[in-house]
Amino acid sequence: MDSTNVEHRVAAEGADYLLLAGVNDANLQELARLAGIRVILRGDHLILSGAVEAVERATPVAERLVNLSRVGQPFDVEDIRRQWGGVGGARRNARGNGMPEATAEPQVLLAGLKKLIAAKSTGQTAYLEALAKHDIVIAIGPAGTGKTYLAVAAAVDALRKNRVKRIVLARPAVEAGENLGFLPGDLQEKVDPYLRPLYDALDDVMPADWVRRAIESRTIEIAPLAYMRGRTLSDAFVILDEAQNATEAQMKMFLTRIGLNSRVVITGDKTQIDLPKHVNSGLLQVERILAGIEGIAMVYLDELDVVRHRLVKDIIQAYAADEARAEEA
Repeated sequence: MDSTNVEHRVAAEGADYLLLAGVNDANLQELARLAGIRVILRGDHLILSGAVEAVERATPVAERLVNLSRVGQPFDVEDIRRQWGGVGGARRNARGNGMPEATAEPQVLLAGLKKLIAAKSTGQTAYLEALAKHDIVIAIGPAGTGKTYLAVAAAVDALRKNRVKRIVLARPAVEAGENLGFLPGDLQEKVDPYLRPLYDALDDVMPADWVRRAIESRTIEIAPLAYMRGRTLSDAFVILDEAQNATEAQMKMFLTRIGLNSRVVITGDKTQIDLPKHVNSGLLQVERILAGIEGIAMVYLDELDVVRHRLVKDIIQAYAADEARAEEA
């Protein structure tokens, strides 16, 4: 072997080798193509060989794939491309500091009721680690990065492990405004369209009949943000979704509802603010004034963390480029 080349062995004992390699070794071939190295599965080791820098960059991706296959979490070549895009130190947070590379530790894997839910990017791994370690987590990033889905999964996991007694999911119904009275049905039917994404996330994590019973017993509550006023939320896992559409007054009201033994997750996308132009977003305010407080984690996700259709990442980048051009004009 050339002196500039190295061979590195990643232990793969306990892994599902079919999951790891993929059909016709598609997963290994994709990692090899991306890294420009040779990747083979031999015995209970994944062997990476090639240029030093390429092998070093491919190693954490290979280790993550091994860990996912050990717990039976399926993945495909799109997931491998996403993992590859997340390594290399290119990620930056909004404060200009390098985001530390997250590692694929078991504690970031959340056991769902009928599935194992795991991060699919380094940003999502950092997000899950923050959820595990902090009482308040503020996740900011574009659509499709798993902000709501992973928060709901963490909430259900905490409920099943009796760490909290209930889950409270809230969203600002900003689009409704004063027009709620013109929508058909009773009050719940009027606001349900604005809360549907939260129901969808729950339905994907829990069987539908479990969700229905939990809502009927108020173990899980889904409500517009305005319903939080005057309450104290204790022993609860509380999620405020679409927080960019909460006003500064609403955000302060929400944060001061937190009671003993409660966990809070605030998710939002700063590029999707639907508030009137003269109304300031509460998400932008908390990003500015709560940064650095012990016990509060700020997590920034970006297009590298998008887990929807592969074109979503390209669409997000295209919009960002167009907005940058408009600002320069």
